[in-house]
Amino acid sequence: MTKYRLGIDIDGTVTDPATFIPHLNKHFKKNLTLHDIVEYDLTTVLGVTQKEFGEWMTIHEPSIYEQAEIAINAKEILMEWKNKHELYYISARPKHVHDVTIDWFHRFTVPYDHIELIGQHDKLSAVKKHKLDAFFEDKHDNACNIAEECDIPVILIDTPYNQLAVPSNVYRVAHWNEAKNIVDKLF
Repeated sequence: MTKYRLGIDIDGTVTDPATFIPHLNKHFKKNLTLHDIVEYDLTTVLGVTQKEFGEWMTIHEPSIYEQAEIAINAKEILMEWKNKHELYYISARPKHVHDVTIDWFHRFTVPYDHIELIGQHDKLSAVKKHKLDAFFEDKHDNACNIAEECDIPVILIDTPYNQLAVPSNVYRVAHWNEAKNIVDKLF
């Protein structure tokens, strides 16, 4: 049996897309829900500059990642896939949260073959380098760019912040069970 190499984003994909909301609300004194986050760039909804948000992230991201909840059914499906596919996690997280990230995977017993924190949102070179057969993403432009540039299927976890149109090889899913059905059909 051929083992396909699945590329998987972490935040908003394996972790619950609402992970950041309680932290944002507490610090920025907001009352946001996931439905209020209609664009990936959070500075507008928070009323802060990129610099202010970047400084906040640098301070708070390790604890946010440490406390992140896993998306519903993600673990069960990834456990099922661990013997069928290679699981390559490619994340925009910065390298300084590597240990926190590995600890989280171990604590939740989420299977992986490779975890790479690239510190930027552009994942094209990592997708090409690892010769991924499909990718899982929540960021709209990443999903479209990977699908078009790498000519592979991309599973887009549906969120209020990624509602723009997508190419035909981007599959929008509401949850991991739908993602599993698409992967089972494709591979």
